[in-house]
Amino acid sequence: MTNRDRLLGLTVVVLWGLNFLAIRVGLDHFPPFFFAGLRFAVIAIPVLIFVPRPQVPVRWLLLYGVGFGILQFAFLFTAMREGMPTGLSSLVLQSSAPFTVLLGAVFLRERLRPIQLAGIAVAMAGMAVIGWDRSHTAALLPVLLTLAGGLGWAFGNIGSRLAAAESENLNPLHLTLWMTVIPPLPLFALSMLTEGPTTGWNDLTASFAPSGLPAFAALAYIVLLGTIAGSGLWTYLMSRYPAGTVAPLSLLVPVVGIAASWTFLHENPSALSLVGAAIVIAGAFTATSAGRKAVSVESTRPAQVPDAVIPVSA
Repeated sequence: MTNRDRLLGLTVVVLWGLNFLAIRVGLDHFPPFFFAGLRFAVIAIPVLIFVPRPQVPVRWLLLYGVGFGILQFAFLFTAMREGMPTGLSSLVLQSSAPFTVLLGAVFLRERLRPIQLAGIAVAMAGMAVIGWDRSHTAALLPVLLTLAGGLGWAFGNIGSRLAAAESENLNPLHLTLWMTVIPPLPLFALSMLTEGPTTGWNDLTASFAPSGLPAFAALAYIVLLGTIAGSGLWTYLMSRYPAGTVAPLSLLVPVVGIAASWTFLHENPSALSLVGAAIVIAGAFTATSAGRKAVSVESTRPAQVPDAVIPVSA
């Protein structure tokens, strides 16, 4: 990975770390499914009008949108609404990294070095420490929901990788923008079924009062910086490098997320949770370093994925 691309990866880390603060503010005003649908609908409407659809197989665009957009945020927002601390959410969601590495090995036939697998195992051990700590001090369900969100993100990563592999001259930003077209309607439908047919819309109307300005500021940050800028850069990196090289970078997001939640929300994670976080970060550095050494000149180009490993969509 070039120094320029490492800098881009660190930019995504900062944007996504602070994004969790914006999510917390938004969830104080909106129900989770509705808020998730709203964040994508704000982008999807102008995208349908002004942005040409990238010439990628529809099945990979759907996989990207369902995994990254619907599953990740439906589970994450629900977990945070159910009491998952903001800083801890930013950490546990990074389970997407080992999930992505494993899915990349299965579906994309990306080779993994032993030291890279060891780094991922260390990161998972750190997450197990956090889960064990939470099970003794608070409800475990929000942790499990956040892990499910990480798995959804991993499937989205694989979808974007497969789309890039089967397309020439793909614009990563266009792919990211068109991904946002997939989630709104399913998320709004989930909101109507589980949160009430008018609850979210009533909250949206009420947010036009001065007290709702923080919610709009949070929505603007999530849309412009968290989704368009952050996800656009992430998709660009995923299109240039193997999933096992890029995904571990996301494990650095909790450094920003935990520090920001401690500074602005006064969240004080337990000592055991901090130990688990340190273990996770150590594993991330190991896996990322191993991945950089494994990248050759040829592997920096999107390889064509063999037909045998491409799942057939229903």
